[in-house]
Amino acid sequence: MRKKPRRARRSFTPEFKAEIGALCRRRDRSVGQGAKDFGLAETRVRDWVRQAEIDEGDRAGLTSSERAELTALRRENRRLREDVEVLKRATAFFAKETR
Repeated sequence: MRKKPRRARRSFTPEFKAEIGALCRRRDRSVGQGAKDFGLAETRVRDWVRQAEIDEGDRAGLTSSERAELTALRRENRRLREDVEVLKRATAFFAKETR
């Protein structure tokens, strides 16, 4: 059995995601039809529609801006933890040197 070659990972702008989500929410297209028309996975389009509902306040969850802020804060937190670890090692090193 031969495997299909993998497609290169594509990235989409927030505007594109919002546009596809809006098309499906207005019922101009079903999720399946929207995915087929744009060559996307149906689950990906469904996720975009769900996120559009959250952003518009129709569904509970983290909005896109809240999710972006959370990601940035986690990244900063990880960097600060690494900085603290380096400072702990440097302190231990210099404390040993001064004895």
